[in-house]
Amino acid sequence: MENMTLAYYAAGAGAFALLFALFTMSQVLKESMGTPKMKQLSEAVQEGAMAYMNRQYKTLAPFAIVVFIILWGLKYVIVVPEGGHLPVGPASAISFLVGAVCSAIAGYIGMNSTTKSNARTAEAARSSGLGKALQVSFRAGAVMGLSVAGLGLLGVSVLFIIFKSPLIINSFAFGASMIAFFARVGGGIYTKAADVGADLVGKVEAGIPEDDPRNPATIADNVGDNVGDTAGMGADLFESYGATTIAAMLIGNTLFGFPGIIFPLLVGAAGIIAAIIGTFTVRTSEGGNPQAALNVGLWTTNVLTAIATWFIAKTIFADPSFGSVSTGIFMAVLAGLIVNVAVGYLTEYYTSNLKPPAIKIAEASKSGPATNVIHGLAVGMESTFIPMLVFAGAIYFAFWSVQSNAPEGQGAVWAIYGIAMAAMGMLSTAGMVVAMDSFGPVADNAGGIAEMAELPPEVREKTDKLDAVGNTTAAIAKGFAIGSAALTALALFSAYVDGVKIKFGLDEFIVNLTEPMVLVGVFIGGAVPFLVGARTMRAVGEAAFGMVEEVRRQFREIPGIMEGTGKPDYARCVDIATKAAIGKMIFPGIIAVCVPPIVGFGLGAKALAGFLGGLTTVGVLLALFLANAGGAWDNAKKYIEAGNLGGKKSEPHKAAVIGDTVGDPCKDTSGPAMNPLIKVAGTISLILGPLLTRL
Repeated sequence: MENMTLAYYAAGAGAFALLFALFTMSQVLKESMGTPKMKQLSEAVQEGAMAYMNRQYKTLAPFAIVVFIILWGLKYVIVVPEGGHLPVGPASAISFLVGAVCSAIAGYIGMNSTTKSNARTAEAARSSGLGKALQVSFRAGAVMGLSVAGLGLLGVSVLFIIFKSPLIINSFAFGASMIAFFARVGGGIYTKAADVGADLVGKVEAGIPEDDPRNPATIADNVGDNVGDTAGMGADLFESYGATTIAAMLIGNTLFGFPGIIFPLLVGAAGIIAAIIGTFTVRTSEGGNPQAALNVGLWTTNVLTAIATWFIAKTIFADPSFGSVSTGIFMAVLAGLIVNVAVGYLTEYYTSNLKPPAIKIAEASKSGPATNVIHGLAVGMESTFIPMLVFAGAIYFAFWSVQSNAPEGQGAVWAIYGIAMAAMGMLSTAGMVVAMDSFGPVADNAGGIAEMAELPPEVREKTDKLDAVGNTTAAIAKGFAIGSAALTALALFSAYVDGVKIKFGLDEFIVNLTEPMVLVGVFIGGAVPFLVGARTMRAVGEAAFGMVEEVRRQFREIPGIMEGTGKPDYARCVDIATKAAIGKMIFPGIIAVCVPPIVGFGLGAKALAGFLGGLTTVGVLLALFLANAGGAWDNAKKYIEAGNLGGKKSEPHKAAVIGDTVGDPCKDTSGPAMNPLIKVAGTISLILGPLLTRL
């Protein structure tokens, strides 16, 4: 069954997502921004966010151009075997550039949406109530979510329509991955430098509330929420979407031909349409539960995607030679959707301020910050075990479901496609998951604007209710991103193995842990996440030190700040965070991009395979540990701030603020950096496989 019209359907779904996002944005912009003070504050946040984005992409442009030239030029220095094809040359260079540009565009769209919606959400809470505030903030998040999924599917589909081969366009994923790594790391450094500086000097030393307009770092803190949790997360899941789709297409092409290529694109299209329908189900009343409303949207998206996938699988794999493999492939996609939900619930359990892990950390704060930190570390370590079992179970089930439904003699060969489709199933709902995640910074900023604009307390109560839900959805999205990285990495690894087999003319490529070179690769790969984690953690510490010193200086030198008669220099803090983030994201990025080629060309294909295995295993564990520990520390603090254990300004609260400060770079910088690190290695290796000179 080879009908290129189906690829146009997938591209059309991507384009429709972008049009719907544009329509949704127009609806949001019709809402009032409130008082002149609210408008002024919102514009200050938007100006800071866009200034950071512009400087970030200007810094990244030379890197992208250099890689573009290398991919283009390698065709003329590498001898191509007769009848063979190498994943380099003009088409691959163009695909790389398209991936990088689409990732940047998605970031810009999402940033514009969230920064223009914060004051509108606060005004909706003030004039219309909780339900309207949820509608405005979620619509702003939906613009980002649908842009990510739409650009990802549209980019891959159009490139496939033009070049006709998934092997030629696999550098699209590399372009997206490279931009995502820098966006995730840079955004994480920015947001946590501002957050730590604002908390340590504002809350702990000066004893003023969060988002108090007297705090010079408060605008930088609100900007950071957007560049980290909107642009950073969006870029992260954009690359997952592109990498998973292309890896599945590569594996599907090897095993099934055109049906195996087109099926992932159609699953992505089904997920987009389901997410658009799901956005209409997110509603709540004045006394309702925003979390329940968001859950309805997510469940609607999952269920509709599953139903559509069943019919797509039965249609695409209808040829009798495929046997009943369509059932197995559907079950593999279903496994990915189940992982999506399971990881969300597990993340919520370990991080929510209503669950035992975070409450125990809060209770440990009664004896000081040391015990708070110790309990937080324990929660983070413990939180890795069950999610890893979930990932392992999904991988096994996806493999088994295709194997058991394949025709006799094909099961073991075809089963690897099941793993790729489990990853595709999980990523197919990215539109809704990113929407839920991006809603959080809008609600957080709305609360900040309500505080700084001195709106009535009941307005802040409504925005705080949304913000609390936003913290949970952000934690769930981080779990989703980690799970997607795990499954995507396995799909990329399988595609890499296929590339090596083609290069060296092998029937099979066995990676044996008893071979020294494989083990050398495993050890190097396992060490890289710790190196990147250390450098990003240190970057936050150094950047936060500069922020702390600046806030202290302003409190000391600008008269009348604490009395409210003097105006802080917000722009200076924004500039400090921006410079620190841009300068300190470069080294981790160089490590991520350069180590895989060094291992591959220096030690061989098997060592690179071991490297990918070690990097993926340790990277996923470290990501879970850091993200969940940080989330639990954050919500332990919020548990105390809700009035428990003495409430705000109590000794347990001061200890919890310190624990949260430790957790901030864990959950928002070093932990999230693991996801694009894993995928950068996988996408580079996908290109390297056919280029390596020795096993």
